[in-house]
Amino acid sequence: MHTREEKIEAFGRLLDVQERLRKECPWDRKQTYESLRPNTIEEVFELCDALMKDDRKNISKELGDVMEHVMLYSIMGDETNDFDVADVCNQQADKLMFRHDFIDWRGWKLTRSDMVVNDSGQVVYRDELNRVLVDSDAPQTASQVESTWEQRKQKERDGNKTVLGGVPDSLPSLIKAYRIQDKARNVGFDWKDKGDVWKKVREELDELETEIRKEDQENSTKELGDFLFSVINAARLYKLNPDNALESTNQKFISRFGYVEQTLKSLGKSFKDTDLEEMDKLWNEAKQIERNKQ
Repeated sequence: MHTREEKIEAFGRLLDVQERLRKECPWDRKQTYESLRPNTIEEVFELCDALMKDDRKNISKELGDVMEHVMLYSIMGDETNDFDVADVCNQQADKLMFRHDFIDWRGWKLTRSDMVVNDSGQVVYRDELNRVLVDSDAPQTASQVESTWEQRKQKERDGNKTVLGGVPDSLPSLIKAYRIQDKARNVGFDWKDKGDVWKKVREELDELETEIRKEDQENSTKELGDFLFSVINAARLYKLNPDNALESTNQKFISRFGYVEQTLKSLGKSFKDTDLEEMDKLWNEAKQIERNKQ
């Protein structure tokens, strides 16, 4: 592994390379916040693919691609004197130190002039120097940190003004639903007994089936949304990640369907030449192959 000095040197080297590209590469010179945004989304999803597959080599590669975009956006900000990569790093460090008020930050540097480290080692606003966290309230587990995270974020004067205000509009709907529910949980809005959620799931399913039987497209769509939201809620309560679960099923379906398709091709047949019974038989063969590999 690399030393701290080597890591800092590598970060600076990437910044140097990116700054030169911005000056000398026609593609880099052309980019704006708006034009680069679709590429950034693609790079983040490629990183997510590598994370899902636990592909350590590609995780490192895709992190580099995402970092390249962070660098380029920071260079753009520097060009207009709005911000630079130092601002990005310093703002994030200050924010993390403020939110983790159960950590002793005495001796650590802050860059915000309106913040200071108090005698207890907590980052506070200068005009709230006496704000001290009672030692007994310090979280001891990851779950305890999560349970008070939103309360700490709400103390930021330049942060989100509402609990759900930090959920990006552009998040994929499934992930957004999970984040909405999790943020509400962090301020105490949650089921007292997680087992009660199943009553809600069944209630939403009944309402969905009722509207579908009526062939009411608009209300069926609304009830489908309610049902999916309740299922995601149940997954959250039982500490299951619905996005990871669905993606795992997606990959499983792709693999099984691919087996059916390839087998038919090897037999000189197409889907239109095959009935559902034969396809189902091949599907079950694919499932059995999966079981044998486990």
